[in-house]
Amino acid sequence: MFKKIATRLKDWFPAQEVHAHCDGPCGVYDPASARITAEAVLSMTKKIVALEVPASGDTAAMVAYNNTLSRYIAIKEEQAQKTKEDLLILWTDYFKPVHLDKYPDLHDTFWKAAKLCSACKVEVSQQHAEELMAAVEKIHNMFWATKDRNVTWYKAS
Repeated sequence: MFKKIATRLKDWFPAQEVHAHCDGPCGVYDPASARITAEAVLSMTKKIVALEVPASGDTAAMVAYNNTLSRYIAIKEEQAQKTKEDLLILWTDYFKPVHLDKYPDLHDTFWKAAKLCSACKVEVSQQHAEELMAAVEKIHNMFWATKDRNVTWYKAS
């Protein structure tokens, strides 16, 4: 009986067909998290490069140096991995084939950005960290253009 009533209601009041451009509701995806973590990669890389090795024979200073260096490296690698994860989610979940019409280099841009994340994890290269920031900025601009919005690129530093 209930099934018949439900079927009648569906016939009388059919549901409107809807379409989504991504896998989640609007507002779920945002490249800002990739920007924040990429900035941390750049910041830690700069700190590692600037870190001065203490004079030999100063055991306490060497211990402090090694501790600080280890922490900077751990943060850099963790943030590079988080950047990679955020970018891969945008690439695989948000961007769709329709976006390739406007951005034919979309796949190459994301692939190179992911590779830069890997490079930043395994080496200390300020150049690669800066290239990663530039790649994330490009992705930021592509992303917001797909939503017909002009969202300003901000950096914390």
